Amino acid sequence: MRAAVLHEIGQEKLEVLDDVEAVGFGPGRVRIRVRATGLCHSDLSAMGGVLPQPAPFVPGHEGAGEILEVGEGVTHLKAGDRVVVCWLPACGVCPACKRGQTELCLAGFMNAGTPNFRRPGGDVFGFAGTGTFTEEVVVDAGCAVPIPDDVPFDIAALIGCGVTTGLGAALNTADVEAGSSVAVIGCGGVGISAIQGARLKGAAEIVAVDPVASRREAALRFGATRAVSPDELADAKQQVTAGEGFDYVFEVVGRSTTARTAYETTRRGGTLVVVGAGAMDDFLQLNMFELFFDEKRILPSMYGGGDVLRSYERTIALWRAGRVDLDGLITHRVSLSEINEALDQMRTGTSLRTCIEI
Repeated sequence: MRAAVLHEIGQEKLEVLDDVEAVGFGPGRVRIRVRATGLCHSDLSAMGGVLPQPAPFVPGHEGAGEILEVGEGVTHLKAGDRVVVCWLPACGVCPACKRGQTELCLAGFMNAGTPNFRRPGGDVFGFAGTGTFTEEVVVDAGCAVPIPDDVPFDIAALIGCGVTTGLGAALNTADVEAGSSVAVIGCGGVGISAIQGARLKGAAEIVAVDPVASRREAALRFGATRAVSPDELADAKQQVTAGEGFDYVFEVVGRSTTARTAYETTRRGGTLVVVGAGAMDDFLQLNMFELFFDEKRILPSMYGGGDVLRSYERTIALWRAGRVDLDGLITHRVSLSEINEALDQMRTGTSLRTCIEI
């Protein structure tokens, strides 16, 4: 079967090969025919070594498709079921799951060290234990979440990561207060979803911050009240908050420099939500006096900071009701053979989400 493979960390291009085999099928596992997958910035981060991932590997973790086969012991799924791929499934029995913090379950991460694929040259891993830039993938049954028939595969794929992460950051982690002021730094697919979440919660002012003009324009369509470049953020802070700072600031880039800017843009007693996934050697510096004196809450948001399955259901309900725009997030569509074009679109910021149709 065909799959897009990164041979070594640091390479910028993927090679689409037709000699890849999905492996690992057995009890408790399912085989999925991938129909659509989104390109998330985390895929680029893994390719570049920002996020830890063994190579060679098949990127992609934001996918949807159909069940081809279920292993022994799998009773909640059958061949033909439509599913979204969940790269962070909850085991239900670990301490985090028992506390209701299923987004902190480590079971899914344990799968990342087991090869999902094989080529004549040896084993191939799947990013985040999945790897959806392929025609088929074998995953634990908990990674396959059934979706209703009226949800298209491309929309379901977005719900699998970016939309859930961005919406959840505003709805779950921050729990944005109605009438508040919000700034979102980084307006790709996740940032736009955070903007939509803040709008749903009734934020009065939502300032979108991004260096790419097309993304700023898109942010206004999705609910931002104004959109500025990073150089204009200080002026926006003055104009919107009289210099005090925003009630909520979402950092959706994953870099210490933008996180520091986000901290400084947050008002005293306000909330900084860290959504972007950064590198282990990139450190955010805060001095102990400001940390005490400013009393700003710093809230990391992992996968939307809430129960993933409930978040999927909520997003589908909001999409059906027309309260969130998911279709508009897909700005480009390509085939698997055009995957490197999709990578370039994300690197240059010309796309919000590119859908790879397989």
